[in-house]
Amino acid sequence: MTFVITQPCVDVQDQSCVEVCPVDCIHFEAGEDRMLYIEPEVCIDCGACEPACPVSAIFAEAALPEDQAHFLEI
Repeated sequence: MTFVITQPCVDVQDQSCVEVCPVDCIHFEAGEDRMLYIEPEVCIDCGACEPACPVSAIFAEAALPEDQAHFLEI
């Protein structure tokens, strides 16, 4: 399981999740999307990022809402 950052993060880019991540797996990539991304290969599934997000944009993969499922592929 990994965690996924979804639509509410677009244009917000609050980095509270980055600050609490113990393995530095959350990154901003400049470009059209204007959001943060979690590297699934580095993520240790600790869940520290989920409650830190002020816009509730982070979900465990298993709890990802269907309308946000396309963010798994980004």
